[in-house]
Amino acid sequence: MRLAAHAALAALVLATSTACVSSGKYRALERRVAELEERETQRQLEVSGTLLRIEAQLAALAVGFGRLSDLGVEDLYAKLTQLERQVEKVGAARPARPSRPQPDPKKTYAVAVAGSPSRGPADALVTIVRAGEYACPFCEKTRPTIDQLLAEYGNDVRFVHKDYIVHPQTATDAAHAACAAHRQGRFWEMDHLLWEKAFKTRQFDAAHLETLAAEAGLDLGRYSADVAGACPGRVAAEMQELSAVGVGATPAFFINGRFLSGAQPITAFRTIIDEELALARKRVKTGTRKKRYYEEWVMKKGLTRIETTTPP
Repeated sequence: MRLAAHAALAALVLATSTACVSSGKYRALERRVAELEERETQRQLEVSGTLLRIEAQLAALAVGFGRLSDLGVEDLYAKLTQLERQVEKVGAARPARPSRPQPDPKKTYAVAVAGSPSRGPADALVTIVRAGEYACPFCEKTRPTIDQLLAEYGNDVRFVHKDYIVHPQTATDAAHAACAAHRQGRFWEMDHLLWEKAFKTRQFDAAHLETLAAEAGLDLGRYSADVAGACPGRVAAEMQELSAVGVGATPAFFINGRFLSGAQPITAFRTIIDEELALARKRVKTGTRKKRYYEEWVMKKGLTRIETTTPP
C-alpha cells in the first residue's frame, strides 16, 4: 500500500512537468498520501497482534496435546474399562423389581362359576368368565364385545361375571350392590344401571347406589342387609379365588379356563372360542355329557393355582 502511494506521488510529479497543476492541489495530494501511509501502518500493527494471539493459542494446544500423549491411548482405554465395570457392578447390585406372574394362556384354570351371575344357557359348551369391577373403563369397553359374542354364538356360549376390585375406594360399594341385587335375582338390571348411571356419571356413593337399587326393583330392606352382611364376604372370597389363578388386573377373562387379558379385539375372543368349541364338540361326541362339560373338563382338570418358578 505504501509503495502504491509513492508511485501515485511520482506520477503526480511527472504529470506536473507535462501539464499545468496548481500548488494547492499538489499539497492536497501530499496530505492524502500521508493519511494512506498512516492507515497502512495501523493495519500492519493489527495483523501483527492477530498473529501473536494465534501463536499463543497454538502453543497452548501443543501443551495440552503433549499431556494427552503422555497419558497414552492404552491408559485411556484402561480407565474407560474400569468405569464401565463399576457401572455394571452398581446395576447388578440393584435388586430387580419382581414381576407378578400371569396365567399361562395355553393352560386351563379351574375358575368356579356356580352361584355367579351368568347370561346364556347353563349347558353352553363354552363359558366366558370375566373378572372385573364397575370402576374399570376397560371392563366397560368389553360390554359390547360380550353382547356381540353372545349374539353370534347363541346357545354355545355362556358369560359369567365375577368381582375383582382394583379401585377399592370407588368400586367396592358397587360390587356389594351388584351382589345384593344378584341375591334378589335382579343382577343384570342392577348391572345395567351401575354401568349407565354410576360408572358414566362417576357416582359411586352409597346413597346413589341405593337409589339405583330402588330403580332396579330391589327390596331395599334386604338390599341394605346384604350390602352390610353377606356381600362383602362373598366379594372378598371371589377376589381371593381369582388371585390364586393369577388375576391382578381387570378385565381378566377365562374362556373355558383359558386366560385372556384386557379389552382385546373381538377376534382374539373368537379364536379361543372357536378352538374350545371344536374341542368340546369332539368330547361330547365321545361321551361327555353336555351339561357337565365345564365341570368335567375345566373344574376337575384345570389348575386351581398359578404355577410359579423360583428364581435362581
